[in-house]
Amino acid sequence: MTTAQGATPPGPARTAPSGVAPKPLPAAAAPLHPPQVTPIRDTPARPPGVAGPKAAPPVMPAPPGPRPVPVAVPPVQLPGARPVPPPAPPARLRPRHRRLAISFGIIVVLPVLATLCYLLLIATPQYASRMAFTVRSEAHSPAASELLGGFGALLGGSASSDSEILKNFILSQEMVSRVDARIDLGKTFRGNGRYDSLFTYDADGSTIEHLTDYWRRMVHVSHESASGILELEILAFSAEDAQKIAEIVHEESTVMINNLSAVAREDALRYAGEDLSRALDQVKIAREAVTDFRIRNQIVDIATDLAGQSGIIATLQQQLATALVELDLLQNSTTASDPRLTQSERRIQAIRDRIAEERQKIGYSDGEESYATIAGEYERLTVEREFAEALYVAALRQQELALAEAKRQTRYLATHIQPSLAQSAEYPRNGFILAGVAFFAFLSWAIMTLVFYAVRDRN
Repeated sequence: MTTAQGATPPGPARTAPSGVAPKPLPAAAAPLHPPQVTPIRDTPARPPGVAGPKAAPPVMPAPPGPRPVPVAVPPVQLPGARPVPPPAPPARLRPRHRRLAISFGIIVVLPVLATLCYLLLIATPQYASRMAFTVRSEAHSPAASELLGGFGALLGGSASSDSEILKNFILSQEMVSRVDARIDLGKTFRGNGRYDSLFTYDADGSTIEHLTDYWRRMVHVSHESASGILELEILAFSAEDAQKIAEIVHEESTVMINNLSAVAREDALRYAGEDLSRALDQVKIAREAVTDFRIRNQIVDIATDLAGQSGIIATLQQQLATALVELDLLQNSTTASDPRLTQSERRIQAIRDRIAEERQKIGYSDGEESYATIAGEYERLTVEREFAEALYVAALRQQELALAEAKRQTRYLATHIQPSLAQSAEYPRNGFILAGVAFFAFLSWAIMTLVFYAVRDRN
């Protein structure tokens, strides 16, 4: 079989006729890769002048020996385009990476390891004693509250304000002094003998101010404004000491609340006594004014005098009417020269003059006070006296109620959680402390690194 274009391939690529196996080559001349053998298939005869399909070129075997190494072809540079930079070299460890690792170890790893060692080997375990209470006030009846007026709020004060006062007292220097007087707080807070300068208290050469600061670290007070409940958590280096301190705080708080109640009762009694004295003085002044009025006007009861004066005028009017009737009868039965007519007329005129004088006494008289003026002044003095007497009665009731309130305790501590005895140490909280140290150390390291490289790049 001939190849396309009449070329005859060389010997190694020549194929045998159909059904004949090719001869094997010598071992020395055998190629590294065996040649591809294309089988010859029988094809039908074509008419003259018709060309057949082109035959594929034979596959040449790879020459013996090592393969050639490919050569990098430089990229084609287009006219006007920027040159392509060479590829970046592979990453490798540089001195700045080592400095970052060393700074991370110094700023982050070492503090965390030091904190862990301190917490596990040196820190003294702390025990917590918890209790909860609220300040209660005895309820007053509505009538008593109305009678007491402003004293009701003083005696019954709100639970929230009392709880705020008690919270400040527990954290105050006075509470520290009272507790220290009953137990040695410096010795109690010194710990069990291990040197722990962070969590224990150094009692050598300390003052009450230092002890108060450390007390506020060991005593935690939470207050609920709505209910007035106080929750206390007191720490110590033994469960018994923590419970003992909590019991002392509870006792001193009770004493303070009782003192507040005593002061409130004393103030209420003093104010009630002062009101009663003022009311009594007003009653005395009002009564003395009424007495002076009666002596000056020589009247015991103005209403009785007015009634008597009105009776006199009514009697005179009756006598005047009778005299007028008699005069009419005489005029009809006698002559004008009858002396009885003259006498009757004189009597009528005298009665009229008397009626006018009596009426002037009630209204107004020259140089003298009228009964209307006298009655107005008397009524004013009477109203002042009655008002002073009413104030005196109210003040007397207030004093009686204040005395009744003074016989009982109006404020007291309602403790619903007694001081507890811990069975295991809860503090210091190692996980929380380690997490905080690690977070702030890493944050500091990151900020310092960013600032350093920002300054260096700027320069």
